[in-house]
Amino acid sequence: MITRRSLALLSLATPALAQAWAPSRPVRIVAGWPGGGAADASLRLVAPHMQTALGQSVVIENRSGASGSIGAAAVAQAAGDGHTLLFDAAGQVSNPFLMRGLSFDYLTAFVPVTMFALLPNLLVVRSETPFRSVADLVAHLRANPGREAYASTGIGIVSHLAAVMFTARENLQVTHVPYRASSQSIPGLLAGETLFTFNTTPLAAPQVRDGKLRALAVTTPHRIPAFPEVPTMIEQGYDGFAINEWLGLFAPAGTPAAAVQRHADAAALGLADPMVRDRHALLGMEIVAGGPAAMADFLAEQRARVGRLIRDNNIRLEG
Repeated sequence: MITRRSLALLSLATPALAQAWAPSRPVRIVAGWPGGGAADASLRLVAPHMQTALGQSVVIENRSGASGSIGAAAVAQAAGDGHTLLFDAAGQVSNPFLMRGLSFDYLTAFVPVTMFALLPNLLVVRSETPFRSVADLVAHLRANPGREAYASTGIGIVSHLAAVMFTARENLQVTHVPYRASSQSIPGLLAGETLFTFNTTPLAAPQVRDGKLRALAVTTPHRIPAFPEVPTMIEQGYDGFAINEWLGLFAPAGTPAAAVQRHADAAALGLADPMVRDRHALLGMEIVAGGPAAMADFLAEQRARVGRLIRDNNIRLEG
């Protein structure tokens, strides 16, 4: 979940590249999902700038599967010498509460480098439904307990956690339909398999703009530039309702602080580039950056909030 305090912690600063450390060979960045999506696009927009700043090639390696934990495991086992990094998402804070038997500990295996971007979630329904606000949707769900379903992109993923926050607060009886791939949840909604979903702007925005879906709310603390007409959940009476996907860069534990800072500064140069910022905005993402200390504070807050949500609602990967 991302709050106003979180966003303040992650404000973008102009970096001064630390010169105490420099890579001696190509830098490998492991991303825990397939290529081609918005998250992958974010990394590939910034990587060339990092390469220039670092003076070494930056190689991106997509190692997808198990909510990002396969890629994370590969980096957890890598030497902490500054030449291997992990590009991860919100699963970094939810996976430890959901997965058993991992070969590494998320809390101790990595050190934060910097945030990249926030991916706001939209609460969307099909355009042919009569719902024009969250209150309209709630009224329908109350009148039809147990008869409707919502889509998510997987158990414990942000789209699921957002729906749990929503339905638990209203004490609604709604069936959860977790899809195996993030690309399947929107087609399922359009096909009438579910009534609503919380989903990231890169996935939901094209259908909203085409008029096939209607956005009832956004889950950021503030309205977003991509959809300034869409009110927040907070504006519609859900105090503190802020939960979104995010992207950030990590290094293996033991990586020298000078190397961590050098990578953070290199990434910040890329994230400050106007073209990079414009492309992120077109994808519905908000650059937040911030550096190692700000990311560490953000992660501590996220782990506390997400862990409490998962425990209080007895969320399990087994369903």
